[in-house]
Amino acid sequence: MSIAAVDTAPLAEADDLAPVLLTVEEAARCLRIGRTTCFALIRTGELESLMVGGLRRVPADAPAAYLAQRRAERPAA
Repeated sequence: MSIAAVDTAPLAEADDLAPVLLTVEEAARCLRIGRTTCFALIRTGELESLMVGGLRRVPADAPAAYLAQRRAERPAA
Protein backbone atom coordinates (compact mmCIF):
# COMPACT_ATOMS: atom_id res chain seq x y z
CA MET A 1 0.00 0.00 0.00
CA SER A 2 1.46 3.34 -1.00
CA ILE A 3 1.54 6.42 1.18
CA ALA A 4 -0.98 8.11 -1.13
CA ALA A 5 -3.38 5.20 -0.62
CA VAL A 6 -3.07 5.52 3.14
CA ASP A 7 -3.64 9.29 3.07
CA THR A 8 -6.77 9.03 0.91
CA ALA A 9 -8.24 5.90 2.47
CA PRO A 10 -11.50 6.55 4.33
CA LEU A 11 -11.16 6.33 8.07
CA ALA A 12 -12.86 3.41 9.77
CA GLU A 13 -15.19 3.95 12.68
CA ALA A 14 -13.43 3.92 16.06
CA ASP A 15 -15.32 0.75 17.05
CA ASP A 16 -13.87 -1.11 14.04
CA LEU A 17 -10.22 -0.45 14.92
CA ALA A 18 -8.17 -3.02 16.79
CA PRO A 19 -6.17 -1.55 19.66
CA VAL A 20 -2.56 -0.70 18.86
CA LEU A 21 -1.54 -0.42 22.50
CA LEU A 22 -2.75 -2.40 25.50
CA THR A 23 -2.75 -1.50 29.15
CA VAL A 24 -0.64 -3.76 31.33
CA GLU A 25 -3.85 -5.31 32.67
CA GLU A 26 -5.10 -6.05 29.13
CA ALA A 27 -1.74 -7.60 28.19
CA ALA A 28 -1.87 -9.72 31.36
CA ARG A 29 -5.36 -10.94 30.41
CA CYS A 30 -4.11 -11.84 26.91
CA LEU A 31 -1.34 -13.93 28.45
CA ARG A 32 -3.60 -15.31 31.20
CA ILE A 33 -1.17 -14.13 33.88
CA GLY A 34 -1.49 -11.73 36.78
CA ARG A 35 -0.79 -8.02 36.66
CA THR A 36 2.24 -8.34 38.94
CA THR A 37 3.74 -11.09 36.77
CA CYS A 38 3.15 -8.94 33.69
CA PHE A 39 4.98 -6.01 35.29
CA ALA A 40 7.84 -8.39 36.18
CA LEU A 41 8.12 -9.47 32.52
CA ILE A 42 8.17 -5.81 31.50
CA ARG A 43 10.81 -4.97 34.11
CA THR A 44 13.13 -7.77 32.87
CA GLY A 45 12.59 -6.76 29.23
CA GLU A 46 10.92 -10.04 28.28
CA LEU A 47 7.69 -8.22 27.37
CA GLU A 48 8.01 -5.07 25.29
CA SER A 49 6.42 -1.91 26.63
CA LEU A 50 6.70 1.83 26.32
CA MET A 51 5.68 4.95 28.14
CA VAL A 52 3.02 7.21 26.65
CA GLY A 53 3.06 10.30 28.77
CA GLY A 54 3.07 8.84 32.26
CA LEU A 55 1.27 5.64 31.23
CA ARG A 56 2.87 2.24 30.62
CA ARG A 57 1.53 0.60 27.46
CA VAL A 58 2.23 -2.72 25.74
CA PRO A 59 2.15 -2.93 21.93
CA ALA A 60 -0.74 -5.18 20.84
CA ASP A 61 1.64 -7.61 19.12
CA ALA A 62 4.02 -7.87 22.11
CA PRO A 63 2.17 -10.69 23.96
CA ALA A 64 2.33 -12.89 20.81
CA ALA A 65 6.01 -12.01 20.34
CA TYR A 66 6.70 -12.97 23.96
CA LEU A 67 5.03 -16.35 23.45
CA ALA A 68 6.93 -16.94 20.21
CA GLN A 69 10.20 -16.18 22.02
CA ARG A 70 9.34 -18.56 24.84
CA ARG A 71 8.44 -21.32 22.36
CA ALA A 72 11.73 -20.81 20.51
CA GLU A 73 13.67 -21.14 23.79
CA ARG A 74 11.84 -24.33 24.80
CA PRO A 75 13.88 -27.49 24.28
CA ALA A 76 12.35 -30.01 21.88
CA ALA A 77 10.34 -32.61 23.73
